[in-house]
Amino acid sequence: MFTHSEASLVRRLRDSATRQEAFSELVERYTEPLYLQIRRMVLSHDDADDILQNTFLKAWLAVDSFRGEAKLSTWLYRIAINECLTFLQKAKTTVPIDDLATPPAASPDSGLTAAEGEQATRLFQSAIASLPEKQRLVFNLKYFDEMKYEEMSELLHTSVGALKASYHFAVKKIEDFFNAHD
Repeated sequence: MFTHSEASLVRRLRDSATRQEAFSELVERYTEPLYLQIRRMVLSHDDADDILQNTFLKAWLAVDSFRGEAKLSTWLYRIAINECLTFLQKAKTTVPIDDLATPPAASPDSGLTAAEGEQATRLFQSAIASLPEKQRLVFNLKYFDEMKYEEMSELLHTSVGALKASYHFAVKKIEDFFNAHD
């Protein structure tokens, strides 16, 4: 289940003499992927930073309870996703379109001007933001992180069939969103 380096990291996390150094390595290894996943869920940089910090704090406090039944990354994603869902439940606010992050979408061979690329990116982000939380989460994990349904099932404690349905409905809603904005 574990790669050699992950198994070594888990052993060092369980040893009080090497725990602090191992946890620093864990933070270094997982900060970027966790941040990107969190950011797709909450959209605000400041909120994503806070949730990421809470994720690592909870991981530090619960490191002794990590049983190793799942990969370390799966355990961390589960903590991060739970933190995101808790945050979203508390916030229950919508994000104005101007607050959405805009990564560059136009490239020299995309056939789009920079302005068209930016507009397409904003529209895509708006479509994703309009999805219900669970569909947004499944879409982000599948589309951006290229996570397999089996991994998502383990992470979210949901059947593969339900995840496939959520992804299908999310894609359909995104297509409908684009069609409505043509």
